[in-house]
Amino acid sequence: MKFIADLHIHSRYSRATSKEMDIPMIARYAEKKGIGLVASGDFTHPAYRQSLAENLEPVGNGLFRHGDTHFILNVEVNNIYSAHGRLRRLHNLLFVPSLETAEAVAGFLGKYGKLESDGRPTLSISSYEMLARLLETDEEAFLVPAHIWTPWFSLYGSNSGFDTIEECFGDLSDHIFAVETGLSSDPPMNWRLSALDSRTLVSNSDAHSPSRLGREANVFDCELSFRGVKDALRTGDRNRFLYTIEFFPEEGKYHYDGHRACGVCLAPEEAALNNDLCPVCGRKLTVGVLHRVMELADRKPDEVPQDRIPYRSLVPLEEVVSEAVGKGRDTQSVQAVYGRLVEELGSEFEVLLEASPDEIARHSDERVAEGVDRMRQGRVEKKPGFDGVFGVISVLPGSNKTAEDDATVPESGQLGLF
Repeated sequence: MKFIADLHIHSRYSRATSKEMDIPMIARYAEKKGIGLVASGDFTHPAYRQSLAENLEPVGNGLFRHGDTHFILNVEVNNIYSAHGRLRRLHNLLFVPSLETAEAVAGFLGKYGKLESDGRPTLSISSYEMLARLLETDEEAFLVPAHIWTPWFSLYGSNSGFDTIEECFGDLSDHIFAVETGLSSDPPMNWRLSALDSRTLVSNSDAHSPSRLGREANVFDCELSFRGVKDALRTGDRNRFLYTIEFFPEEGKYHYDGHRACGVCLAPEEAALNNDLCPVCGRKLTVGVLHRVMELADRKPDEVPQDRIPYRSLVPLEEVVSEAVGKGRDTQSVQAVYGRLVEELGSEFEVLLEASPDEIARHSDERVAEGVDRMRQGRVEKKPGFDGVFGVISVLPGSNKTAEDDATVPESGQLGLF
């Protein structure tokens, strides 16, 4: 069965997250976007876990359903601990096949942090010990390191991560069969590390509001079940995991090096010329994802390993329409065009991936159709993001598009959005 899956989102119980992020609204937007399977998010939060029990119907195969949308139980956690003489801060995604397992996992994680204070809890347990306890609790459960390159909270993060998966997970490293690339990197960047050849690359939205669902996602053709999804991820079988849907990585908030306070954005080569220091204030730059990939890479940029899962780079439809009509993404005029396209053509992904330019123009206008066509061909203008500032991807020349405006706080202070 072919379906699109977004395996990393948050609920209204996570910090800096829309109050609309509850199961009925998530299901509504997933259907609008064409997403068949979506993560629950935040199952360790007691109030949200109760909401999951009330709003989700077990399918009987490790998944759940609300209306026509299927859900997989998961949570992102923030592990902060010392290892090998350094403070480590990593975000990890946990997936479980039942509410009973979710309850049990919350039971042991509650010893390491206040689960009721944040849907993405901060825990003092190491990633290694947490994975060991997770597997002891339910051998079907699995862990995927989240947005592995972001500077502040990730496996390979420049500020508090590791240089290898083995350094983090030790003798349990074989259980890490998939990693999440994050918004600021794409598959070719990750292909530069031979250490990731045996891991499946996944892409997810990390959505904090309903409209952001599916900004990155995964396209499967496998059994729509917990085991079916897990096996497709574990094997990296290209017949079952067809491709990932990606941001252009320059749009991510940490693609280039930079210093937000000084408005400084630099390519890695430029930053290196000044010893990774801000040329304005002299303080250390936030080393971005591209720079960190270059540090750890053992392949050249044009080297592609065999049998890697393909990808397609897209721009969310609301952003294309916004640029075409010259109005803000959340304005009534943009939402009217977006709603008409989705209603007439089936879903947002149907518009972005399948509909012909003539069909798109018929239900909007020529500029929207041109924008989608240029996006599909990769004919876009890119202004890279840096130090928590989203980049800008423009699909229409001369549109004066500005960066996405998410309500966020910098990761170096309170936890930001990804």
